[in-house]
Amino acid sequence: MLRPNILLTGTPGVGKTTLGKELASRSGLKYVNVGDLAREGQLYDGYDEEYDCPILDEDRVVDELESQMSEGGVIVDYHGCDFFPERWFHIVFVLKTDNSVLYKRLETRGYNEKKLKDNIQCEIFQILYEEALASYSEEIVHQLPSNTPEDLEDNINEIMKWIEEWIKDHSS
Repeated sequence: MLRPNILLTGTPGVGKTTLGKELASRSGLKYVNVGDLAREGQLYDGYDEEYDCPILDEDRVVDELESQMSEGGVIVDYHGCDFFPERWFHIVFVLKTDNSVLYKRLETRGYNEKKLKDNIQCEIFQILYEEALASYSEEIVHQLPSNTPEDLEDNINEIMKWIEEWIKDHSS
């Protein structure tokens, strides 16, 4: 059975991981957190002292995911999206969170002041939404609110409906 590939993207702290894991659990699709994948496979290209985090080796990540993506049925979670091949995804969801909510979430993670400020600005200017629109066909890019548990449940229901429709439309 053909199954779709889904990209969940957005600023760190918007709820991609929570949504992705719950979707995978309910849909049977495979969940891949690119940060975890990179950590497990040491898919890095140095270290960013300013942001206090490793630098992702995007080419190695793409190589690592290629066969899974061609099989289909994968939910990919990452805050960037411009390096993934366009052909991989059937739909892209960009999560959006109010700045006050996001600030609290990132503060809880212990982000340094610069990282906190830059991520909030990224959300204010909708950088990742713009990146998604520039990287994928506009028809497949959708923005979803991600502030409350109710938003989470609404997003899960909406995406589950989309998955069921996609599978129905592609099984003949």
